[in-house]
Amino acid sequence: MTRHIRVPGLRRRKPKNKLRSMIRQLPNLLKLVMHLFTDSRVSMLDRALFAGVIAYVLTPMDLLPDWLGLFGLTDDLYLVSLALGRLLRRAGPDVLLEYWEGPPKALGYIMESVDQIGARLPAPVRRILQGTVFAR
Repeated sequence: MTRHIRVPGLRRRKPKNKLRSMIRQLPNLLKLVMHLFTDSRVSMLDRALFAGVIAYVLTPMDLLPDWLGLFGLTDDLYLVSLALGRLLRRAGPDVLLEYWEGPPKALGYIMESVDQIGARLPAPVRRILQGTVFAR
């Protein structure tokens, strides 16, 4: 769990600005993931797990059906964030920085944000999804 520390004189970004920053870094994140999939230093299990989660998201079957609107998409977003977080953490900082084309600070922010996605998901559903991603 990430603790937030207040630094005197440092303005916190508004959520709208955070979302814009994340969207601007999306091309860099996609390039990074593609590079991680071709790098032999990244665990085959982590790559396969992320690919499996992407396949789950693209298939019509879901733990929470998509017809539930935003709540139905939450399980997809949460699973992607768990698998992406695992892929990034286990790749290691040297590999990540080798392929990251954006500012290093943005990569750090993305890694923190990935862990926060799905915080509004009910705890039982979160445990099931976490068990799926972190089973091994």
